[in-house]
Amino acid sequence: QNWTKGMSYCLHSESHLDTGPIYVRENGKLHVVNQGAGGIQDVTPKTRPFRLFSRGFSVELCLNREDDRARRQRTDHFIFTYTKEGNLRYSAKSLFSLVLGYISDNVDHIDSLIGFPEQIAEKLFSAAEARQKFTEPVTGLRALQKFTEAYGSLVLCSLCLRNRYLVISEKLEEIKSFRELTCLDLSCCKLGDEHELLEHLTKEALSSVKRLLLKDNCLSDAGLRRMTAPVRVLKKGLENLLVLDLSCNPKITDTGIGYLLSFKKLNCLDISGTGLKDVNAVIKRIQMQIGLVHSTVPLKEFDHSNCKTEGWAEQTVLQWEQAVMEAIKPQDDLRSRRAALRFYGKTHRIEEVVKCKLVEAETKASGTLQFYKEKVQNCHLPLKKEVAGSHELKNNKKRALAEQEKERTSKQKHLCLTVEDWDLLNTY
Repeated sequence: QNWTKGMSYCLHSESHLDTGPIYVRENGKLHVVNQGAGGIQDVTPKTRPFRLFSRGFSVELCLNREDDRARRQRTDHFIFTYTKEGNLRYSAKSLFSLVLGYISDNVDHIDSLIGFPEQIAEKLFSAAEARQKFTEPVTGLRALQKFTEAYGSLVLCSLCLRNRYLVISEKLEEIKSFRELTCLDLSCCKLGDEHELLEHLTKEALSSVKRLLLKDNCLSDAGLRRMTAPVRVLKKGLENLLVLDLSCNPKITDTGIGYLLSFKKLNCLDISGTGLKDVNAVIKRIQMQIGLVHSTVPLKEFDHSNCKTEGWAEQTVLQWEQAVMEAIKPQDDLRSRRAALRFYGKTHRIEEVVKCKLVEAETKASGTLQFYKEKVQNCHLPLKKEVAGSHELKNNKKRALAEQEKERTSKQKHLCLTVEDWDLLNTY
């Protein structure tokens, strides 16, 4: 009591200092000194614990998203394997694989790959492809263009889009980014004369195409005129074309075949199922001016088995096809199919046999109209060489040379362009 009275006295004597409440613990109880009355009050049953936050307040520790992503990706830095004894062993990945994974995750931010080694670029493309970076709408196109600008035919040298119109409509810009293609199969796609992809065929980016398959695409004479205009006048576009398939396009007439005579390097031509009026006259014209011989047996060049998707982007095209299939087919059917494909490794395209009802109807009436050059060994010739046929070829070549000389003297036949041709040339 004396001690507490002395404390209260000190507080009264130094009242000018605001020290706040003073708590004293005595015999396990907490007391507060009452400065006004000079006594001590028992605050144990009355006072409530002081709360800094309300009852409903909660605190959650959140990390930065970038740090969280980096933390989760740290597990990829190790390779876990089992020993013969059944023990778990882990080893760190190489620095090259770690850097390769980081760049593939950010492949759309690459400025340029021109001059970059092809061996490392192929691994980088495969890593980005495994992460499905090229299937993204905007960033995928930008990343794919960086590879095609630097490596051209290595990314894709042959593209087969047979009966895959939906892939063309969904990934048209990505398909147009491929350069230096040598084989392009667009059979049974119903593109028509005004399609943007057919206009792209006349560009310099696809001047390397040697095999072009346009079977059953609703083409007419107007489409052939637009497609051959750069070759006929500017000597550009599809000037290196060797194999051309225009079968099953009934709107192509004798006039449209005349536009094809500008392809001087053609080795094989298929115009079966077209709307020709005078078949014999067309056969003679093709034989005289291009030097192609009519084949009585179907050629192997047009069985649609030689053109396949080949290059670094083979799996990328398959990913596009799978995305389209998932959008149009039930999910239950696709899950079992995808599981089977993943079990056997990389996904392979299921090749479909090209069937066209128009060909069956037209070829019965007009027969197979396929042509080839006899001296070219690249075309698989089913016909046997005969002496009489060789004499006819020699005579036909002489006639062709004579007609070429006449055409050179008559400049009006070649230099006079129609108004429609001039309109086409102004678009290039």
